[in-house]
Amino acid sequence: MSEPMKLWGGRFAVGPSELFDRFSRSLHFDRKLIRADVRGSKAFANALLRIGILNDDEYRHIFAALQRIETESNDERFFAGASDEDVHTLVIRKLHEYAGPAAEKIHTGRSRNEQVSLDTRLWLREEIDATRHHVADLIEALLNLGERYPDAVIPGFTHLRRAQAVLWPHYLLAYADMLERDWQRLTEARSRVNVMPLGSGALAGSGFPIDREQIARELEFEATTTNSMDVSGDRDFVLDYLYAASTIALHLSRLAEDWILYSSDEFGWLELSDPVTSGSSLMPQKKNPDSLELIRGKTGRVFGSFSALYVLMKGLPMTYNRDMQEDKEQLFDAAETVQLSLAMATEVARGVSLRPLVSEEAAVEGWLVATDLAEALAREGFPFHSAHKLVGRLVLHSVETGKKPGDWTPETLAAFAPEFRSEHAALLDPREGMKTREAKGGTGPAAVRGALANARVRLASMRERTPIW
Repeated sequence: MSEPMKLWGGRFAVGPSELFDRFSRSLHFDRKLIRADVRGSKAFANALLRIGILNDDEYRHIFAALQRIETESNDERFFAGASDEDVHTLVIRKLHEYAGPAAEKIHTGRSRNEQVSLDTRLWLREEIDATRHHVADLIEALLNLGERYPDAVIPGFTHLRRAQAVLWPHYLLAYADMLERDWQRLTEARSRVNVMPLGSGALAGSGFPIDREQIARELEFEATTTNSMDVSGDRDFVLDYLYAASTIALHLSRLAEDWILYSSDEFGWLELSDPVTSGSSLMPQKKNPDSLELIRGKTGRVFGSFSALYVLMKGLPMTYNRDMQEDKEQLFDAAETVQLSLAMATEVARGVSLRPLVSEEAAVEGWLVATDLAEALAREGFPFHSAHKLVGRLVLHSVETGKKPGDWTPETLAAFAPEFRSEHAALLDPREGMKTREAKGGTGPAAVRGALANARVRLASMRERTPIW
């Protein structure tokens, strides 16, 4: 096992206890930041070269050593036996091994406080881009699924009770809209992540004339932070991402719940593909929606990460406090969980099949046309509340006598009440009623075709605005 290194210690007569050392160690999880740490250290070494702290020879040794660390860290054996406090200490120790005395200068004017913020921002920026790609992939899968069954009719629900008939693509576009808002939230979070903190020192700013703007350009940040104390104690940018991730998980959980229900024997509209389902160890007939159940279940982990960090930060005094080390595991787990869940949902969506005859039968037999009838009367000048009451009487009579909408003829409908005319009978077919809902955002066939086309345009824009990660 390698000898652990500390970036502090002159003030202390004895070192930390074995228990404290073990309790405070974070290398086992913050090693994820090693690429970011190396990249930031390269930029900082360059900054030190520009102000004369490093000479050309020292800089070359440090840069070569950092390159070596980056390459070797791709192999798991690089971390074997490492007992360093954190990833930053590991990198410094390796720098001493590979670059010699020059490594002593790399921490000039730099604090781990700003270093942690930088590394986290660099890492998270890439994860946000990856998450945005996954969101776009799922949107595309939903649009493709809608276009496979452009004319299919399904019941829409309120209170989990059949309410009004809608087109299948209209239903999927609702989730596409949710995911587009998720993509936007990620983009907004990225803008707050993409601010360069290096040069802030521990809390009071750098004691050296570091060119922060040049470092920002080198590391592809959009701006630099404006207050060194804020940098030291800020994890808002992590909370922004965790909120966006939690909302994604929420939306995925709702989609999963829908499709668990719709693929059940009781609904029977959807068929999930074999590769995303499992069987029973006892019951040979079972085809279980495990992928969707796991998506729904993992939502709690993401919510928990957001909640944990929110509570962690609420009572911290200005500026840095060691409590903030506990943000990493929450962030790492949430990012991985959300991306895996998005990928899983995309695979489910690519393989799912709709049974349009079954879904349309459910829409036809459940009096989902009641609103269409009431609105037809209202368009003819009949007060809507009175129309609502009249159609309610028709539904009650039908329920009591076992009649479905299709059982009514123009003659029997007109005989039920003089307000009904023979042409109103056409509205007993849900497809007829949907033709009246062509206002933007409605389920009318033309409106849905337009919405699908517009969604494609917006998706293309999302793709163009998301860097390849």
